[in-house]
Amino acid sequence: MLKKNDGKSARMFHLKEVKKATKGFSKDRVLGSGGFGEVYKGELEDGTVVAVKSAKVGNIKSTEQPLMLYEYISNGTLSDHLHGKFSTFLDWKTRLRIALQTAEALTYLHSAAHTPIYHRDVKSTNILLDDDFNAKVADFGLSRLACPGLSHVSTCAQGTLGYLDPEYYRNYQLTDKSDVYSYGVVLLELLTSQKAIDFSRDQDDVNLAIYVSVRANNGAIMEVVDQRLFSKEPAGNILASIKLFLELGLACLREKKGDRPAMKDVVQELHCIIQVLDHEVVQN
Repeated sequence: MLKKNDGKSARMFHLKEVKKATKGFSKDRVLGSGGFGEVYKGELEDGTVVAVKSAKVGNIKSTEQPLMLYEYISNGTLSDHLHGKFSTFLDWKTRLRIALQTAEALTYLHSAAHTPIYHRDVKSTNILLDDDFNAKVADFGLSRLACPGLSHVSTCAQGTLGYLDPEYYRNYQLTDKSDVYSYGVVLLELLTSQKAIDFSRDQDDVNLAIYVSVRANNGAIMEVVDQRLFSKEPAGNILASIKLFLELGLACLREKKGDRPAMKDVVQELHCIIQVLDHEVVQN
């Protein structure tokens, strides 16, 4: 989020400023699209590079359809790095850090915000990475505010195939645990480097959550773990942390929402997993 130097809240922008920054919303400036609409790259008069969308930086006066400016992240998405758009390989430590930072962001939305927010579209394409591979959760176009005093928000099921909480899909009851389920799929992506939905896999394995769960139940999880994760460290150095990470991912994917952990508990577990990895490396 762009803030003033004194750390106060984001400033308001006039539409003419944003038009100038995006060269009149030129098609050449389109970065992509999401639940809210198109995203444009812009450059303010002071040289600050921004993305224009429905996000964190500030809103614009004098426009019928409000727009938002927020920090421009130049290093693509987690999906880009896991699924081949970029050649940079993410090692296990980096993946754990991305998982933790994403979990911390969702914990803030669910627990620390004045009114809890359910993201409703957690997926690897909505996790942006900066040049140091720090994670930023993006695209709040489908998000919903929690209803005070109610356990859920009643709304038509929306989200992305492969990440959508099956219980939410059946009963139209959106909760924080719907985000937990989607986040669990992201954990499996980090573990396997495979897509949430991939029709190049066998018919029964198209859905990553099912694909990994079946192999975990059969004791064959190493068949789906990205073997490149073992290239920098001996296998024994990271195996224990990978097993714990898998257990956490599968816990997030439990069928009943009440059986899934809260995001704040996920954060605590990830801290423990990182400690296990660090201990293993030191010991070896």
